[in-house]
Parts: sequence; C-alpha cells; structure tokens
Amino acid sequence: MNTMNKKGYLQISFGWLFAIIVGIVIIALAIYFVTKIGGTQDTIQSAKTSKEIGILLNPLETSFESAVTSSVIFPEETRIYNRCDNYDNFGNQKIEVLQKNFNKWSKTGIEASFQNKYIFSEKYSEGKTFYIFSKPFEFPFKVANLMYITSASTNYCFIDAPEDIEDEISDLKQPNLKLEKECSEEDVKVCFGYGSCDIQVNYDVKRVEKNNEEMFFETDALMYAAIFSDKATYECQLKRLMQRIEQLSNIYLGKSNALSIKGCDPVLNPYLSSLINSASGLSDSNQLYTMNFIIEELEEKNRGNCKLW
Repeated sequence: MNTMNKKGYLQISFGWLFAIIVGIVIIALAIYFVTKIGGTQDTIQSAKTSKEIGILLNPLETSFESAVTSSVIFPEETRIYNRCDNYDNFGNQKIEVLQKNFNKWSKTGIEASFQNKYIFSEKYSEGKTFYIFSKPFEFPFKVANLMYITSASTNYCFIDAPEDIEDEISDLKQPNLKLEKECSEEDVKVCFGYGSCDIQVNYDVKRVEKNNEEMFFETDALMYAAIFSDKATYECQLKRLMQRIEQLSNIYLGKSNALSIKGCDPVLNPYLSSLINSASGLSDSNQLYTMNFIIEELEEKNRGNCKLW
C-alpha cells in the first residue's frame, strides 16, 4: 500500500511539472511574438513617419516667399536623423525617424530618400515638437528652397545681428529663435560680433565658427544653414546644391543658345560654362568665394532684354 502511494505521488508530481514547463514555454513564445510584432509595428510606424515628414516639407519647398516657417508635433519623444549623399546628378536627402517606446528608441534602419529636398540640421534633432523654416537659395538664379529643422527644446539667441537678419527673425515668429533682449542663459548664443558665444558668425568674411570648426557661406540662406547644421551635414548638402547648380546651368546654357537664334546675344554663355566648372569642382565651402566674380557677372549681364531667369 505504501509503495503504491509513493508511486502515485511521483506520477502526480511529474504531471504537474510537465504542465508547468509547457505553460512557461507557451508564455515565453507569446512574449516573443508580441515583442516581434511590436517591434515590426514600430519599424513600420517610424518608416511611415519619415516619409510623412518629407511630404509635410513640400509646401515649404514650393513657397516663393522670402522665408516661411512651420512646425511638426509628435505624440512620443522623437529623433529625426538627417543624412545625405552625393550620388547621381542631384544626390539624396535621407531622413530616418526614431521614436521612443517603453523607454527605448526603435531602431529601424529604414530611411526615406528624396532628391529634391535640402535639409539643414544637426546630425539628429530630438524632442516632440520641431520647427522648420525655409528660405530660397539664389546663386545667381533660384536653386532650391533650403529647409532648417530645429527642436523646440533648443533656443537660439541672435546677438548683434544685422538689421535685416533681426527683421527676418522677428517676422518669422518662430518661438525658439530669439533676439538678444528675449534671451536666457540656457539659449544657444549666436554672435555676429565679438564675444563668448556658442556660434560665431563673421559677416565680413562670411564664415561661421561652431564646435571649433569653420563653415563658409554666400547669401543668408547658406548662413542659416551653417548655423543650424553640423559641419558634415552642411558640406554634404552644399555639394548637392552645387550639383543642382551644374544641372540648372546646363539648362540655361541650352536656353541661351536657343535665344541666340532669335537674335539674342549669348553673352552669358562663357560665364555659365565657368559656373558649371566651378560648381562641379567645389570640394569644400571655403572655395565658395572663388565663385563670386562669376555670380556677379551673371547677375549683371542677365538684366538685358534677353533674360534667362
């Protein structure tokens, strides 16, 4: 009797043990698949958001105003990664969006790519609200609308800026762009004179110093680009703009030849050819000043009756 009781006791214990093991396996598999599905959904959502940001930028890109601003608000903490390359005729603007879920950043490895956008920002911007403003870049003809992305959590204080820059900042009414009288100690200081600042703008030699690095500019559109970008992003996007200038110059060269048949003097042709060569050969922003003479001549000679742009 005792032996049978011991055997029965062992059989019941193994039965329960087996049931517990099976239960643990089922729960583990359920957790695994929920995690995988959740991760997939995060990836899909982040990729979708990256594409949507590009679409939201379209009205800014096609605007003909001197400068316009907009904002994007996300429900979760978000990082917008800004990348670019110089492949093909126009290069590529790439955006990757990472969002924070359960205190972890979703890593997608998926980028939205655009050939007709030029975004200037830090390597990545973080927050829930982002401000975007756009300004046309003309060199000497309209090349593209440049877009600048900043997080609402970072304020920029413009100190001793030229009057036209102060007026433009005031007109934009973008909350994180301030003039000196509105600034606080925590703001990123952008100085146009001498002083201890995070970003130093030398308007005379057209140079921006930031993080112990130099970026050179022509026109205010590129000045803003240097202020809001890291150097790698700025230089990459500048090369893309040069690629676009090269392509547009070839189009205007063809238009000039067509107009010459109608009696227009193709006086712009040698300067357009020089612009093509300079744009294709530019390797760094410190070479921009070498294009000034060509730009001035093109602007002067395009004022006649046979205007190309």
